[in-house]
Amino acid sequence: MRGVLAVLLSTFALAAAAQPSLKMMIPANPGGGWDQTGRNLAAAMQSAKLVASVQFENKGGAAGTIGLAQFVNSAKGDPNAVMIGGMVMVGGIILGKSPVSLTQVTPIARLTSEWEVIVVPAASPHKSMADLVKAFKENPGKVSWGGGSAGGTDHILVGLIARAVGVDPAKINYVAFKGGGEQVPAILGGHVTAGVAGLGEFAEQVKAGKMRALAQSAPAAVDGVPSLKAQGIDVVLGNWRGIFGAPGITPPQRDALVKLVRDATETPAWKATLAKLGWTPFFLGGEDYRKFIDEDIARVGAIIASLGIKK
Repeated sequence: MRGVLAVLLSTFALAAAAQPSLKMMIPANPGGGWDQTGRNLAAAMQSAKLVASVQFENKGGAAGTIGLAQFVNSAKGDPNAVMIGGMVMVGGIILGKSPVSLTQVTPIARLTSEWEVIVVPAASPHKSMADLVKAFKENPGKVSWGGGSAGGTDHILVGLIARAVGVDPAKINYVAFKGGGEQVPAILGGHVTAGVAGLGEFAEQVKAGKMRALAQSAPAAVDGVPSLKAQGIDVVLGNWRGIFGAPGITPPQRDALVKLVRDATETPAWKATLAKLGWTPFFLGGEDYRKFIDEDIARVGAIIASLGIKK
């Protein structure tokens, strides 16, 4: 009996030891998209007993680069340290001339994507994306695009569209808004020609017939809105979010984190989060994710340079 008890206790001890205790850096303030991503991913891990615990640290500012710098400097070689990030950080590193970059951390997995949508007010003379592009090509400065911060995902999408249709991205008339509270009235009032944002942000106005969705940036139609690609504009852009490991971890340590995250994304808890928040699953792990990061840094850097906003 004592032997059986000893075996059971040993088994439980090994199981507990196999479950890591993660330290998660969220380089943004509580409540935003990165914070929601990190905390919901951790909740999925814990619901499936994949980890023993998760300790969070929020360090917002400068498009995530303040938290990135702290992570690079403090977590080197730690196989249980992770950081949330995404496309916004890529642009922030370039525009802010950050002394640290995503090449210094270990890509673990891309998690989600939010597609972008292009809308016009209901009274707009532009009934289709083709109409908007025609006007844009004829007189780029006359077509104003209202979106989020300069150099952000919305601005980058307009830059990609310009390049795809043969317009010099430096001639884009881009109007940056601090948030939807400013952006929506400007679009509805016709103060900008078109609006750009995450797919869900204008859903209420589109449904109410106050705005018309002309296109979105997914590879195919979403919610009845045709893709840019389907309309002859070879652009696909997702505002992706992902997770990174510490600098200097070994390939087996990285692979263990990739497996942990992959297992978490297959849990009912994570799938419920995707449905609730309207996120698109966009998983890409390990070496494939590293290659994606390298390509995205090059792509975003080229677009930002062409927009003429790099300091």
